[in-house]
Amino acid sequence: MRALLPLLLACAASAAPLSKADDAFVDDLSKRAFRFFVEQTDPKTGLTADRAGTDGKQAAGVASVASTGFGLSALCAGAERGWIAPAKARERARVTLGFLLRSAPHERGFFFHFLDMKTGARAWGSEASTIDTALLLGGVLTARQCFRDDPEVVSLATKLYERVDFPWMMKGEPPLLSMGWKPETGFIPARWDTYSEHMLLDLLAIGSPTHPIPAKTWDAWRRDLVSYSSFSYVAGDKPLFIHQYSHAFVDFRGKHDGHGLDYFRNSVVATLAQRRFFIDLASEFPTYSKDVWGLTASDGPRGYTAWGAPPRDPAIDGTVVPCAAGGSLMFTPRESLSALREMKSRWGAKVYGRYGFADAFNPATGWTGPDAIGIDQGIILLSAENLRGGRVWGWFMKNPEIVRAMKAVGFQETKP
Repeated sequence: MRALLPLLLACAASAAPLSKADDAFVDDLSKRAFRFFVEQTDPKTGLTADRAGTDGKQAAGVASVASTGFGLSALCAGAERGWIAPAKARERARVTLGFLLRSAPHERGFFFHFLDMKTGARAWGSEASTIDTALLLGGVLTARQCFRDDPEVVSLATKLYERVDFPWMMKGEPPLLSMGWKPETGFIPARWDTYSEHMLLDLLAIGSPTHPIPAKTWDAWRRDLVSYSSFSYVAGDKPLFIHQYSHAFVDFRGKHDGHGLDYFRNSVVATLAQRRFFIDLASEFPTYSKDVWGLTASDGPRGYTAWGAPPRDPAIDGTVVPCAAGGSLMFTPRESLSALREMKSRWGAKVYGRYGFADAFNPATGWTGPDAIGIDQGIILLSAENLRGGRVWGWFMKNPEIVRAMKAVGFQETKP
């Protein structure tokens, strides 16, 4: 695996400071994504909707705990950027954290994937989800550092993190974290056993001051190589979000673990490989190009689909998912910005509205998804913030538990 490191370094995209025009574009996109979290968060519970109409209408009154985690981080970005008064942002954070700690149902600290926005009741028979709880905790710990001068925010955030019984989710075989638990059926058999978005979850669990899991868990999952065109990188599944979510919070730049993997560079390469794949697919779908690309789990003409590429997903039908490029702004700013600007320029208000981009659209057929999805708006916003100044990384990495966890699993600086 160590032999992969030079390849990752060689294939990395070159980042340059944003021009004034690009910065203005990203600012508008970010501000619209932030609006989603302001308008689609219940004022009494602080829970953020899983999705809402692109016109601002609420879809089903169901919150996602992952979306709520992105929403907490959005408050930090908004207060820093002047999109919301800092005092108002702190108050909204206190409401969310207080409701999560005192009122929202959980199982040993793990929250159910979907909750009723107004009551917090478990929705849709969803599981107590390890990854969605981790994304929530990403926002919780970001808020803890962003609003560290507010003792109540710090106390609530700390209690939420320290309550999670991570070892409990490792019951059974293999000795890896389960993807979740249901009261009706117990632990979900599927484990986090290969490279995916769970790196954040692992570091939270290993660094827990109250209920840690062994550091060797980091070494227990597979790191399978994928090759496409001139690109080789580690991946576990096709959707691009698996390369984005952990990086929204954890600053992996300039570091590699005991496996010789620089995960930030790995995500750069994975993004460039997907872009190349869509360029090559233009012979089948002429609307795909170097500036019209991107596929990750999203809405589609036939419903929600966990698609991606490469390799070729048989469901591919010409649909484009803007958060694929948007969530990779922190990895490939030049390529991602070119794609996002092209999408807005060519299809305008049809795909770009109140909350930024619609979740997905198909330029070949004219179909546009009617909704914006919280986690997809969230990854665009956080990736943009990390690109523009590393703010989310800065806040999250001030949490000593994460620094200790990265040291425990063998991270060290990558030499140029």
